Amino acid sequence: MKVTVLVVGKLKEAYLKQGIAEYQKRLGRFTKLDIIELADEKTPDKASPAENLAILDKEGQRILNKIAERDYVIALAIEGKSFTSEAFSQMLGQATMSGYSHLVFVIGGSLGLSTSVKKRANVLVSFGAMTLPHQLMRLVLMEQIYRAFMIQQGSPYHK
Repeated sequence: MKVTVLVVGKLKEAYLKQGIAEYQKRLGRFTKLDIIELADEKTPDKASPAENLAILDKEGQRILNKIAERDYVIALAIEGKSFTSEAFSQMLGQATMSGYSHLVFVIGGSLGLSTSVKKRANVLVSFGAMTLPHQLMRLVLMEQIYRAFMIQQGSPYHK
């Protein structure tokens, strides 16, 4: 199984890079994990709705260009479904049991995700109604992916 995390924008904060690297290392015993950073579009101050839509479309096309037809796509979106850690782990396990060998997680840019990316996703996942910085969301996602694998292994880590 392979896991890819597609993210819009670059990670700058060293402490977040360290945390993500730690989970990436831990996940190495379960899966090959890649993190792909895609360029974000500059959003002008007071951008019009049409400008925001154009930005989302450009970022969305970059995302879709990295997704294959047989990938199982989990897009992070505030309007998505909320999962417990156990249910999240179960959902990932079901995807692999259904024959998917590549899980692709998608984190959009500051404006979110385009409609085309959301439509392509197999599932939209919400980590709650609060807005989190995209950089921090990467770390939270990595921990939850690791936790999901640990739950599948029956590890006490989850307790």
